[in-house]
Amino acid sequence: MSSTVGILVALAGTLILILWYFSIYNDFVRLRNLVAESWQQVGVELQRRHDLVPNLVATVEQAAAFERGSLKAVVEARNRAHVAGTSTSTPAQAHRAADVSEVATAENALTTALGSLRALAEQYPTMGTVRNYRALQSDLADIEDRIAAARRLYNGNVRALNTKIGSVPAAAVASLHHVSPAEYFEISGPEAGEVTDVRQLFDAS
Repeated sequence: MSSTVGILVALAGTLILILWYFSIYNDFVRLRNLVAESWQQVGVELQRRHDLVPNLVATVEQAAAFERGSLKAVVEARNRAHVAGTSTSTPAQAHRAADVSEVATAENALTTALGSLRALAEQYPTMGTVRNYRALQSDLADIEDRIAAARRLYNGNVRALNTKIGSVPAAAVASLHHVSPAEYFEISGPEAGEVTDVRQLFDAS
């Protein structure tokens, strides 16, 4: 009788351990999917910004009668950011540290270039009266807000995943299945940083 009870207790303990294991594993699957999905949403919002930049540059160029070469730095920054965003790995792996870091670097450069473009445009009082420019600036501000919201959601999911990976005893399951921490996506906002020297940005053109 006692041996039967011992066997039942052992089976119950084993069943609980198995259920716990699969519960933790499923949590990792869910969290990784959330990180990947939210990273894709970040990419959608960044793409909106990339699509807007050529129209913004063309408007400034036309209204202020700039040479095309004067806006080369902005165009090149946009192109680098676009390439970085579209050359990441598959959706399931798109939040790898190397990919996220590359995109963040390119997007920070684009943010700096756009800030300099605004400063350059402000040197021409007539730019404020150009309806298309005002509309594009409004669209860009809206996109910046959407990027910030998507970034917060992504970083929240990254935090949840990384916390789970670092907690005990879930860390053992993470190690067994090679679940790696995800990288936070940090980019500067349009208001961040010091005032950029416009001439320094465009001297290379």
